[in-house]
Amino acid sequence: MHILIVEDERRLAVLLRRVLVEERHTVDLAHEGRSGLDLALSDTYDLVILDLMLPEVDGMQICQQMRDEGIETPVLMLTARGAIEDRVKGLNVGADDYLVKPFAMEELLARVNALLRRRSRSLEDGHQLAVNDLTLDLLRHEARRAGRVIELTAKEFALLEFLMRHPGQVLTRTQITDHVWRYDLEALSNVVDLYIHYLRDKIDAEGARPLIKTVRGVGYKIEG
Repeated sequence: MHILIVEDERRLAVLLRRVLVEERHTVDLAHEGRSGLDLALSDTYDLVILDLMLPEVDGMQICQQMRDEGIETPVLMLTARGAIEDRVKGLNVGADDYLVKPFAMEELLARVNALLRRRSRSLEDGHQLAVNDLTLDLLRHEARRAGRVIELTAKEFALLEFLMRHPGQVLTRTQITDHVWRYDLEALSNVVDLYIHYLRDKIDAEGARPLIKTVRGVGYKIEG
C-alpha cells in the first residue's frame, strides 16, 4: 500500500518509514503541516499517518480539510496528548483511529493493518470502475471498452486502475511511478510515458474516443 507519514519528529518519522517499508509498503514523508496537507490532498494514498502537533498547519486542520474535500483515505492520528477530549476532537474531524505516544511498533502495525483491511473491503464493495464506455473489474482483473475485452499486463492494469480511481485529476509522473512501480526508476525516466503509450494503443484502438489525456509538463489524466 501507499502510505503518507506527516510527522515533525524526524527520527520517529524515519523509524516509522523503515518499519512500514519492511512490511512492503511504499512510504512518503512530510515533516511539516503545509507540505503534509498538499500531499494528503493529492488523494493518492491508501493511508495517512498524521501527527497532531505540526508546524504551520496542525493535524486537526489537515484531517478536517481532507474530509471537506471528500477524501476518504483512512487517517491514523498520532499525538503526545492523551486527554480524552483531544482524542474525541480528532475522531470528530474525521480521523479513523488514534494512537498516543509513546507507543509500541507492534501496536502501530496492528492499527495500520486494521485500517488497510477496512479500506480494502471498502474498495471491493465498489469493485468496478468506469470512465465513459471503459470499465475495469477489479475482482475479475478485466478491462472492457464498449464491451470489447482488452488484454492488459499487470503493470498496464495497475496504471489504468490508478488513473481511473482519479477521473479528471492530473497525476504527475512521480505520483504514477511511486504508486504503480513503487521503487526508484530514475534510470528509466520514460517508463510512465512508455506505458501510457501501451495503454492508448489498446484502449483507443479501432477509432475509439481518446480517454487518456496528456497535460503537457505535468502528467496525465483520464476523463470521458
